[in-house]
Amino acid sequence: MQQPAHHTDVVIVGAGPAGLAAAHQLTSAGVSVTVLEAAPRVGGRMTTDLIDGFRLDRSGQLLITSYPELRRGPGLEGLALRPFSPGVLVHGDGRTQRIGGPRNTRGALTRARAFASAARAPLGGALDQARLGAALSRLAAQPSARLLARPDRPVGETLAARGLPSRTIETFLRPLLISLLQDPGLTTSSRCADLVLRGYARGRLCLPAGGAARLPELLAATLPPGTVRTGVRAVAASTTSVTTAEHGEFGCRSVLVATGARAAAELLPGLRLPGFHPVTVLHHTADAPPLREAALVLAADGRGPVAHTTVASEVDPSRTPPGRTLITSTVLGAAAGLPVAELDRAARHQLARIYATSTSGWQLLAAHHDPYAVPAMPAPHDLRRPVRLLSGLYVCGDHRDTSTVQGALHSGRRAARAVLRDFGMAPVAEAPVVSSAA
Repeated sequence: MQQPAHHTDVVIVGAGPAGLAAAHQLTSAGVSVTVLEAAPRVGGRMTTDLIDGFRLDRSGQLLITSYPELRRGPGLEGLALRPFSPGVLVHGDGRTQRIGGPRNTRGALTRARAFASAARAPLGGALDQARLGAALSRLAAQPSARLLARPDRPVGETLAARGLPSRTIETFLRPLLISLLQDPGLTTSSRCADLVLRGYARGRLCLPAGGAARLPELLAATLPPGTVRTGVRAVAASTTSVTTAEHGEFGCRSVLVATGARAAAELLPGLRLPGFHPVTVLHHTADAPPLREAALVLAADGRGPVAHTTVASEVDPSRTPPGRTLITSTVLGAAAGLPVAELDRAARHQLARIYATSTSGWQLLAAHHDPYAVPAMPAPHDLRRPVRLLSGLYVCGDHRDTSTVQGALHSGRRAARAVLRDFGMAPVAEAPVVSSAA
């Protein structure tokens, strides 16, 4: 009988965070693994382009230091996370205020006052901030089981029941959740939103040092040599083999599809395809930083396409050549699909108001649009969608969990444990959670 040109215990299709996390679990258990990636590099949507010395992320997804999967080895113990300044800056009604973080330290208060265009705080002052802090503290203390036991509704419909003044909800909580979930309509499951907001309350918003691609690169680098094969496009999958476009057939005992939702549905007919939230990431450079602080700025007034923006070179100087400035802004929803020239003009007009400076001299380095960037998580949403389709065929990714990097990594480990159970092997012990490099 003819034999496949290649054979391994498990073939994983897709070298994004989910597939690489699964590969670690399986190889740690002594299972032979081959990871096939159609792109010339690992990462999936977590890729970073190098243009004229700038490291430009294709994804606008924000990370949070408290995500457990970011602190779980092996591989990610070398991931350096660059945190934003405590709290966020919120721009709305022509004013900007710091919400959360230090309020009375000299440096933080001076910067906030200098950046604000009005003396009156949009949230109404210290009392509103104290209420908000107390609400976030209560959420941070909640166990996940209690959050998951709550009724599941679109999060936009649950905001009024959180015990906060309407001005706090509209000028802070709503724009924060829009940016964290990348869902401008806030149709996302309230359970998913609570988990993400709890992560925010427990940790700090951050960027990976060197770009988003650093995370999958570290995972791939610590796998056994030869495990990952890039530039290999899968066109068909079964329980015992994966057929590729130009590299023949890879035989195996089991197949794990770890691609994005659309590619997974093409390889696995009958797999339910979710809706998606489109995202466009704009990268500009300027002669000088419009804000000399590692702050995340939320656009709360809806008067422009940008949902949030940051001077990325202040957060992570390794993303730019020495002495250069990088401003990264994220556009969500229908505006993300505008032609680049039109979107750039509208974004510059909005960013000029946000940063209180002229943007006419800014240079657009790149605009990356992804209409399938974020799988939608409408209520009711199953946070642990099945990863085992049948014995020998599995699927993982953020579309099987939560639409976050945390969800992608966790779903990969879930799928690996399902494979090991079907092999009659005990799942590997959970890796200890280690502190991330700051």
